[in-house]
Amino acid sequence: MTRIGCLFDRLRKQGRKGLIAYLTAGDPSPERTPALVEALERGGADLIELGVPFSDPIADGPVIQRAGERALKAGTTLGGVLQMAAEIRGRSEVPLLLFTYLNPVMRYGLERLARDAASAGIDGCLLTDASVEEAGAYAAAMHAEGLDTVFLAAPTSTERRLKLVAEYSTGFVYLVSRAGVTGERDSLSAAVGPLIEAVRRVTALPLAVGFGISKPEHVAELGRQVEAVVVGSALVRLIERNLDNPSLEIQLESFTRELKHGFGAHA
Repeated sequence: MTRIGCLFDRLRKQGRKGLIAYLTAGDPSPERTPALVEALERGGADLIELGVPFSDPIADGPVIQRAGERALKAGTTLGGVLQMAAEIRGRSEVPLLLFTYLNPVMRYGLERLARDAASAGIDGCLLTDASVEEAGAYAAAMHAEGLDTVFLAAPTSTERRLKLVAEYSTGFVYLVSRAGVTGERDSLSAAVGPLIEAVRRVTALPLAVGFGISKPEHVAELGRQVEAVVVGSALVRLIERNLDNPSLEIQLESFTRELKHGFGAHA
């Protein structure tokens, strides 16, 4: 079992819910990413998604797009993100999920990525634009190295697609709260409830909801329905607003703790 599987097993036994934090690796610089991850962990993040910056991020809203541009300008590569992961792993046992697009993975090489990611201490991978209908080779390569494969389920997913997502996912299933790109929202989509019910019917894996979660109130509402909540754009925006602020890590830790408090006594 990976650190991801162990985390959800532990959360279940303790009656707690998980906070998953996304950040774009290399933003504002590759050197600072490990310290930002440590700040997220101190604030209560249970799992970290390390986003690999990509030049054509079709699933990302403007906040994460700009973060990707800054990271690319700073020289961040997929190999560099794996080096950051290894540095993080040298100081922490927090579960790490590599969040990337198919193009960088194919350029790097599927088997090579699986091998190098496992060696760097990555626990799983999520390819945002991978077709689950053609996921066999990808999942096999990752599983051969003991890595989890996390797939996305959306409100627009067909029943057949949801069954494939359930078949190929390990660790947990990532539910996209709404159609469209990432980004903060004032309110949660009405499509979340039916999606949770539909995915529950096809898998016993833990469920995590992301896209549009930006407030403790969102965390509280979703924490009553799923095992984990994913926050990305709100954290990345905080980083963007404090790029040159020496207290960035302190602010990131504080905001993460505020989000975690949304779970209340069950955090």
